Amino acid sequence: MYTTIVILAFLAAFLIAWRFASRRESLPCPVWLRWLVEIDNPFTRISRAAVIIEHLDVHPGMAVLDVGCGPGRLTLPLAKRVGSNGRIVAVDIQAGMLNAAKVKAEKAGLANIQYVQAGAGEGKLDKNCFDRAILVTVLGEIPDRESALKEIFGALKPGGVLSITEIVFDPHYQSQRTVRRLAIQSGFIEKDHFGNVAAFTLNFVKPAAG
Repeated sequence: MYTTIVILAFLAAFLIAWRFASRRESLPCPVWLRWLVEIDNPFTRISRAAVIIEHLDVHPGMAVLDVGCGPGRLTLPLAKRVGSNGRIVAVDIQAGMLNAAKVKAEKAGLANIQYVQAGAGEGKLDKNCFDRAILVTVLGEIPDRESALKEIFGALKPGGVLSITEIVFDPHYQSQRTVRRLAIQSGFIEKDHFGNVAAFTLNFVKPAAG
C-alpha cells in the first residue's frame, strides 16, 4: 500500500512538472513513458480507445490518419476496424513510438498500417486521401498547431471527419474553446461534441466540394 502511494505521488509530481515545462517548450511524451499513454484512463469513459473510435464512425475500407499515434493505442484497433481493404497512416515525430506500434501490429498480424516519422504540419501528408483523421491528447504537443490542422484539412477528403480528444489530466491539455478556434479557422465545421470540460471529443467535418 505504501509503495503504491509513493508511486502515485511521484507520478503526480512528474505530471505537474511536465505541465509547467510544456508551457515553455513542446515536450512530447518520452518513449520510455509510452506505457502510460497505452492505458485507457480509468476516470473518464470518453477517452477510451473503443469509445473514441465509435464516435468517429469508422467503417471497413476507410483510410484513417492517426496523428501523434504514440505506441499505437488507437492505431491497432483502428486497423482492425477498417480491415484489410482499409489503411491506417500512423504519424509520430518519435521513431521509438513508431517502432513500438509496429512491433505490436506485427504480433497482431496487422499489415494495413503505414508508419511515417514526421511532425504534424511539416507537409508530409498526401492531399484529399483520408476519410478520417484523429488526434488524441496530442494537439498541445504540436509547436505550430495552425499549420498542422491546415495540413490535416488538406489531407482529408471532402466530407472527411477530424476527431480531437483532450483530457484535463494531460500536460498539454487544450480547452474546447481553443480546439474549436483552431479547427474552424483551418476550414472545418463542427459536427459532434462528446463529454465535458474535463474530457471531451470534438468532431469536425471538412466541407464537401462545392
